[in-house]
Amino acid sequence: MINARDTMSGLAKGLAVIETFSAARPRQSIAEVSAASGLDRATARRCLLTLASQGYADYDGKFFTLTPRVLRLGTACLATMPLPQVVQPYLDRLSEDLGESTSVSILDADEIVYVARAAHRKVMSIALMPGSRLPAFCTSMGRVLLAALPEAEARQRLKPPLRPMTPRTVTDPEALMAILAETRVQGWCLNDQEVEIGLRSIAVPVISARGVTVAALNLGMPVRGEAAGDVARQYLPPLLALQAELRKVLT
Repeated sequence: MINARDTMSGLAKGLAVIETFSAARPRQSIAEVSAASGLDRATARRCLLTLASQGYADYDGKFFTLTPRVLRLGTACLATMPLPQVVQPYLDRLSEDLGESTSVSILDADEIVYVARAAHRKVMSIALMPGSRLPAFCTSMGRVLLAALPEAEARQRLKPPLRPMTPRTVTDPEALMAILAETRVQGWCLNDQEVEIGLRSIAVPVISARGVTVAALNLGMPVRGEAAGDVARQYLPPLLALQAELRKVLT
């Protein structure tokens, strides 16, 4: 049992303020944060201004929005959680069943970081392993994770210049925002040779039991001549089945 005298009430209040921001409430006034957090206006104001002074929030004189810096808190948390150990057996099974490579990644600023992988065969010219990083804007997992963010936060990660990895890579921010909108609606993303020619991948979000997107899950496969739509019809059902399984075990 933790004694209340040993805790920092200011930190607890700051965390309560951060938790009021969501996809439904990405921009909030002091009054809105006060109402959502249960803190009085003066306390909410001090917490918000402290977050802004430390780079965790932006303030336009009326509304506050969280900045990408706040993701460092989530990334640091995930790095200490057993996510890789939890998902690895599921990836191994899916990769063996389908004969394709599977991966799970998290978002770190404008990149994805691989946290678990089951490589059935080498599908890329570079070796991917836990800890590997790729740009979020042009990867299937990155787009799934960006789509889970509030639109303003996602747009911040799509600021040019965006370096194309292949001639097929989409780099126009508005075109990418349209892709994210489609991904958000349909719940999955297919990438067709935008990371490497000859490589396709399809990804879905990894969602916790609380309904929070904590990571992304994908399958990577070589292009074999089939249409992109056929890839989705073949591989999306097992991905969604695994997504449902993981939701039961991730709190």
